Formats: sequence, C-alpha cells, structure tokens
Amino acid sequence: MYAQIITDEGGSRTLVAVSTLSPELREKLGTGTGNRDAAKEVGALIAQRALAAGVSEVVFDRNGHLYHGRVRSLAEAAREAGLRF
Repeated sequence: MYAQIITDEGGSRTLVAVSTLSPELREKLGTGTGNRDAAKEVGALIAQRALAAGVSEVVFDRNGHLYHGRVRSLAEAAREAGLRF
C-alpha cells in the first residue's frame, strides 16, 4: 500500500510519499503489509510527513477504489494525525 501527496500547481510534483516498503514501516510491519493495520500506519506516517512539509489540507483521491477497508483505514488514520481533507 502506498500514499503520496502531489501538487498540481505548475505541473505535478510529489511532495510526500509513504508506502509499506518504507524502511520505518517495513521493520515495524514485517510481512503483514496488506491489511488494514498496515494502511493505518501508512495514513499516520503520510500525515506526519505532510504536516512536517507544511501541508495541512489535501484532496483525497481514491483513484476509483471504494471507500472501505484499507482505503478507509488509511484516510481515518491520516485525519486522526491532523491532516484535513
């Protein structure tokens, strides 16, 4: 699972990116990277990094995925960590 924050101003540019393959999460999650708990960790870390980069509000694009399961867990964790969308 991965999440990224991009800007559309002046061309698309990635500001922050996190995935279950990120070193911090890979060690923490071990082999359990395809579940809702892993999605929560990705959501919390993306919010933490976004806030550190000065981004506090985003538009959540699910890319066609339904809002349930891992997508919902990621979004709720990001909101709880302070990201607004």
